Amino acid sequence: MPVQRAAIVAQRLLQALPRRQLAMAAALLAFPTLGLVTAFGIAPGTSTHLVEQASRIEPIELPELAPRPPSAQDGYVAQDRIQRGDTVAAVLARIEVRDPAAIDFLRTDPVGRLIFTRLVPGRIIQAETNAEGGLRALRYFYSADKVLEVKRNDSGFEARDRALAATPRIVHRSGTIRSSLFAATDNAGIPDAMAMQIARIFATDIDFHQDLRKGDTFTVLYEMLYESGELVSAGRILAAEFVNQGHTYHAVLFHDDDGSDAYYSLDGTNRAKSFLRSPVEFSRISSGFGARFHPIFKNWRAHTGVDFAAPKGTRVLSAAEGTVIHAGWRNGYGNTVEIKHGGAITTLYGHLSGFASNIRSGSRVRQGEVVGYVGATGWATGPHLHYEFKIGGMHQNPMRVALPKATPVSPALRPEFDRAAQAAFQTVAAVRGSGNTRFE
Repeated sequence: MPVQRAAIVAQRLLQALPRRQLAMAAALLAFPTLGLVTAFGIAPGTSTHLVEQASRIEPIELPELAPRPPSAQDGYVAQDRIQRGDTVAAVLARIEVRDPAAIDFLRTDPVGRLIFTRLVPGRIIQAETNAEGGLRALRYFYSADKVLEVKRNDSGFEARDRALAATPRIVHRSGTIRSSLFAATDNAGIPDAMAMQIARIFATDIDFHQDLRKGDTFTVLYEMLYESGELVSAGRILAAEFVNQGHTYHAVLFHDDDGSDAYYSLDGTNRAKSFLRSPVEFSRISSGFGARFHPIFKNWRAHTGVDFAAPKGTRVLSAAEGTVIHAGWRNGYGNTVEIKHGGAITTLYGHLSGFASNIRSGSRVRQGEVVGYVGATGWATGPHLHYEFKIGGMHQNPMRVALPKATPVSPALRPEFDRAAQAAFQTVAAVRGSGNTRFE
């Protein structure tokens, strides 16, 4: 029969082959043989009952595997982010800390109880526990540069509040405006913190409410901070380029004569002005300077400042470096901060919902530092910031008064700045136009 002939031929060929080719030949010859079996195995008249078949069952002895009981040495690591409305108990429950002694320690220890006053939404908390949920170590990254660390030792627990030993990783990204800055940065995978920095850096040239156009592009080099392999916070923008309506603007981070960080254009001019034009990020002017019809008293009155409408809780920034001369309630202004600057200039921020933690009379503040949060205290019909600018006690229109540029790069530091700027923008040029891409 054809099947028998095929089998005989295959057997003789296999016997004639060297051993190292035997396996390959067997596999190749199996295909036609199987094909023949398949082709003729279902032919009419074929009898399959003549093939002897047998079943064989053999018991296989397997070793007994007893489950290993959990050991006190077993360790488990959990991580989560603080959510809005969280309590310490809720956070610890989510990361499976079941240790009353540890919770009592956090409540009573002068350093450990810091966690009860610093629950910031979005911040990372990590815990290492044993099998029963007993706490071995806890790390809470409560700010961009500080971490609360709790460890178990032989005598109980110890806590310390230390500076973050974070390692920066440089990220390069570019994007295109389709509708808004935040939509473009989201599409490019850039954190909101970086989007806010972009807006602040270029705010003296670009009004991000009115000036953006579809097709505007940006490229940014920035830091992301990691500790123990975990991303803990966004860092600083190192260099950026923004093309708005065909005009290209540059910014590079550089240490100024005082050793502070500042952003400069490629020609060495300081991107900042001596005073911020707007002390509220992403807001709109709801009432200008001058006479207006008062919304509460229903009569015409002089409006001695500018009102910026913004959601309650929006950060209010110091317009320039100075000293706080008032932080508290002031009649119709509600919660108010007043700051004295150089040159007999003072600025006032009214209707605040609250103050930044370090703001009190006598505090020194830097330009762009948070002094409070938008609210509707005092004589206000809705959440907004009332901002005043006075020179020698006389009110000025903060949107019209001439604001000189801040100090440029000094001649002594100019060669160092030029080298740093050239190196940064060689990278910007390499990333520019690559679309919404990320390089690390």
